[in-house]
Amino acid sequence: MLSGKKVLVIICGGIAAYKALELIRRLKNLNAQIFPVMTPAAKNFVTEMSVGVLAESKVYSELFDLQDESEIGHINLARSADLIIVAPATANFLAKVASGICSNLAETIVAAANCRVIMIPAMNVKMWERKTNQRAVETLKGDGVHFIGPAYGEMACGDFGEGRFEDLDVIETSIKNFFGSKKLFGKRILITSGSTYEPIDPIRFISNRSSGKQGSSIASALSELGAEVIFISGPSTESSPEGVNLIKVETAEQMFEVALSQKNIDVAICVAAVGDWRVKRLSKNKLKKGLESELNLQLVQNKDILKKISQSKNRPRLVIGFSAETQKVIEHAKEKRVNKKCDWILANDVSRSDSSMGGDFNVITLVTSEGVERWPKLSKYEVGIRLAERISKAI
Repeated sequence: MLSGKKVLVIICGGIAAYKALELIRRLKNLNAQIFPVMTPAAKNFVTEMSVGVLAESKVYSELFDLQDESEIGHINLARSADLIIVAPATANFLAKVASGICSNLAETIVAAANCRVIMIPAMNVKMWERKTNQRAVETLKGDGVHFIGPAYGEMACGDFGEGRFEDLDVIETSIKNFFGSKKLFGKRILITSGSTYEPIDPIRFISNRSSGKQGSSIASALSELGAEVIFISGPSTESSPEGVNLIKVETAEQMFEVALSQKNIDVAICVAAVGDWRVKRLSKNKLKKGLESELNLQLVQNKDILKKISQSKNRPRLVIGFSAETQKVIEHAKEKRVNKKCDWILANDVSRSDSSMGGDFNVITLVTSEGVERWPKLSKYEVGIRLAERISKAI
């Protein structure tokens, strides 16, 4: 599948470095041509000999190698690759690359890259969650760097949480999709994502905790499979996914109008946490506190985007909804699928501490006309990949 593709694998100095060896082996089995690069710290965890034997290639590690740099090696390596993978991407490496530092060969290659760069982070949960690290991650995402993981689970140090090296099957699937046969090429897929803002007055609004992360992850996965993605996003904390047609909205009414105006849609996925209610009479001026201790707002229901798409004259072949529930999750999801007349419902219990709105993970139950399928706890990135694969088989 990857025959003739040149993949540059950068190995950083972390305990998960040994997993890069298995990743290289898998990529070789897919007939990729591997160019391995090791940071100085990586040599404390795996040997150049092991990496070179598995990659069947010279291992590059020195920025000031006389022979390589006489041919401007770091530029040639960066520009000749079809894909650059950093595995594991440590907190140190992320911080330096986000800051534009080029203190070794690996960092300089990423700085000079003109192809897709994928970071596969692995570190202690506290390091991953640290604000300085998250700022580096967001900077890199804004620069177009793609991230796979990290996963959730037990770590080498004994801590438990987000920070594990992502599952190799997930990584392999993502890479194959990037180079793949584009199973969804020619398909137009509409996705609603994020929250909505329902204004009360010029400075206040009603909203919810949705981050837009799940919608963005699904959009990215579908785009990787070659689909034309129309991504209608309400307010979100996430960067816009690559390769999609982004349409930004704020209110539920705006999202409804834009979604229903799209033509020739093959699949519609309503991920957005749309406000069910809006204020009936919007105040033109800021509401001021007075002697009253209460404020009564009269609310009216917003239009139902999922239901309208499901019952439209030009109904997409596949209509998928999400159901965020705090109780009777499966029962409510089944009722919603029937009432909205959609094909699939992805239900999640947002009362769980490990599957909350705005978080990084989801525990999904897929409800279809054929029955109920419970998925294990997955990162929202993994949910996106799994759903994209299911859609590609369904249409």
